[in-house]
Amino acid sequence: MNLNTPVFSSFAHNGLKLAFFDEGDPSGAPVLLIHGFASSANVNWVHPGWLKTLGDAGYRVIAIDNRGHGASDKPRDAEAYRPWHMAGDAIALLDHLGIPEANLMGYSMGARISVFAALAHPDRVRSLVLGGLGIGMTDGVGDWDPIADALVKPSLDDVVHDRGRMFRAFADQTRSDREALAACIKGSRDLVARSDMAKIDAPTLIGVGTKDDIAGSAQELAALMPHAQALDIPGRDHMLAVGDRVFKKAVLEFYAKVAGQ
Repeated sequence: MNLNTPVFSSFAHNGLKLAFFDEGDPSGAPVLLIHGFASSANVNWVHPGWLKTLGDAGYRVIAIDNRGHGASDKPRDAEAYRPWHMAGDAIALLDHLGIPEANLMGYSMGARISVFAALAHPDRVRSLVLGGLGIGMTDGVGDWDPIADALVKPSLDDVVHDRGRMFRAFADQTRSDREALAACIKGSRDLVARSDMAKIDAPTLIGVGTKDDIAGSAQELAALMPHAQALDIPGRDHMLAVGDRVFKKAVLEFYAKVAGQ
């Protein structure tokens, strides 16, 4: 685990102040990292070593704290968290930094946001890495209402739903705004049509842990896309796959081919 927190800046979009960092080689191929639900740029990308891994490989490494998370503003309205709004935040960050095209890498909810960004702005997305979300992108990942309920319970002891307990414990660990997260989980679950996945022309790597019971099949999702490949991350569940060495190695090899580095 790498705990060296980078310097964060902020920009404004749609009336919200959004936090981000911009590290690595300023002249390197840009990689925009989009974290998962209840996480943050630090928790998803700095602590598991992604910033160091990509920075050492010569990339410009940018990561956003999604609205409702980290140091960004935290609206309480579920409609504020529709995936296309958060995808708009990501593209607005590229605009703010003057970056015409970037490689987008998202984990779980961040993968969904990345796909919405690629569909709305295909000219801005050089490639996609989708972690922690396979065919669940199109078919759903189960009932998340118990997670929203778990987030607003008085304490973890009041939560009996297994997945609800997992995310409540994670939210407590990251000292998140649980009411904002409850709004986020209610508003951010829009699915992507299979026909829309087929429209994404960007080279894509889809990585899912073999013990992940949330994401769904990476192979099934990759089969819908014209230029996608699937990666099994051995022995990892939804929470642990993100920092896995197999995943990092595969991403570096993928980027060596497609990211312009």
